[in-house]
Amino acid sequence: MEAKAQARYVRVSPRKARVVLDMIRGQQVVRAREILQFSDRNVSEVIEKCLDSAIANAEHEGVKAENLMVRTTFANEGPSMKRIRPRAKGVAARILKRTSHITVIVGTREEA
Repeated sequence: MEAKAQARYVRVSPRKARVVLDMIRGQQVVRAREILQFSDRNVSEVIEKCLDSAIANAEHEGVKAENLMVRTTFANEGPSMKRIRPRAKGVAARILKRTSHITVIVGTREEA
């Protein structure tokens, strides 16, 4: 059984989000929460909310949280906001304020 949650249009670049997502991928849910709570990255709060939502979606289907683990996590690129910064001689430099679509999928542990 798998449950999925998405956080869309998060105002952080996907590259920075992937660093945190790589830390929790494959971990048990309890361990993943600990990693996110003690992470010093700002995006960890958003990822923790997304993880909690995925856990709640799984519990709605009747699965206990103790039996869940983080199956898949990924951050895709969302739309970028275009801004300009004035430069010398009347030239403008482009600034891209990037956004992310963060997805967390949790599933039951498979007994081998």
